[in-house]
Amino acid sequence: MGNMNTEKMLEHLIGFDTTSRHSNLALIDFVAQWLEDCGVASQRIPDDTGKKANLVATIGPADIPGLVLSGHTDVVPIDGQQWDTDPFKAHIADGRMSGRGTADMKGFIASVLSSVPAMQKARLQRPFVLALSYDEEVGCVGVRKLLAQMANWEVKPMGCIVGEPTSMKVVIGHKGKRSLRVIVTGTAAHSSLAPTAVNAAEYGARLTVFIQDLGRQLAREGRRDELYDIAHTTAHVGVLRGGQMLNIVPEECRLDFEFRALPEDDIDRLVQEVKDYATNELLPAMKSVSADANIEFTDISGFPGLSTQPTNGFVSMVRELANSESLTKVAYGTEAGLFTQTVGIPAVVCGPGSIEQAHKPNEWIAQQQLLQADQFLARLIAASSTA
Repeated sequence: MGNMNTEKMLEHLIGFDTTSRHSNLALIDFVAQWLEDCGVASQRIPDDTGKKANLVATIGPADIPGLVLSGHTDVVPIDGQQWDTDPFKAHIADGRMSGRGTADMKGFIASVLSSVPAMQKARLQRPFVLALSYDEEVGCVGVRKLLAQMANWEVKPMGCIVGEPTSMKVVIGHKGKRSLRVIVTGTAAHSSLAPTAVNAAEYGARLTVFIQDLGRQLAREGRRDELYDIAHTTAHVGVLRGGQMLNIVPEECRLDFEFRALPEDDIDRLVQEVKDYATNELLPAMKSVSADANIEFTDISGFPGLSTQPTNGFVSMVRELANSESLTKVAYGTEAGLFTQTVGIPAVVCGPGSIEQAHKPNEWIAQQQLLQADQFLARLIAASSTA
């Protein structure tokens, strides 16, 4: 394929519809071939279906702790969004490149891949590990298999840069998340006989109020970290559905809720508080009317928070090379916390583009941001090489 600049590489990557519900193998094939043409061997780590895969490649001496450059290949759906251009065909105008995944986060991947020839030519004293994952958008699914292998490496990386869009600022912390689905099962009856039945919508609503009240308590009394835009742990109910007709007591109610917690807060304890309220307060009242009543919790997704110390030497290096004047923390989640939790290496988030553009119709990235990413990687390569 020869050398390819970042914008041309990004055009190729955008052309692959890697929405999480689809396979990412065509993109992985493209990347593997690009690396092979550059003289770099890569390894695929497939999912259980064989329809998706992670990809890992090491450039430079494998017996020395290196730097992971990590990105996810999947993108969110375009369903229900009105786009002015084809979302899977890169469009350039007014200093911007638009297309699904330009900001989140194929822009970073394109910059990394276009930098591979420079990595190959450099006399690297510290290797780069390219780590591409699948299904980040549906719960950081794929990277867990990749990290399970990395945890067994004899020589583990010294640090990880996850290239989610941060406008090239260095992010050292993000919140963790746990989301769950609750199915409340009551008993149906004609509304004229409502006292003889268990109204699932009522108990779903009571559980919703408990969760929201817990969130308000966390806002008033909980731990705070002012580096976050929302400085405290949050609780949120996003789905509440129950009932079909006014004259029928609802037999079932569903609610989906989540906690987004500061890394220092015990997110599992918060989930347990909700379960305890359901088990100890709501369920006895329901079963006093019907023994068949039930409340069932199911995990939807989750990932750990990230909390990397600002004094860490790896953080200082990335901050200097990225020309990031300050360190920050964000409320949205990434795979970075899993690198720290699973492999035990410090991680930061730093990549081109803005999270404000992610997941939206006409998603775009500024060409200047791609240039800044290229310049950052060039400095990183120089810092990892001998003259």
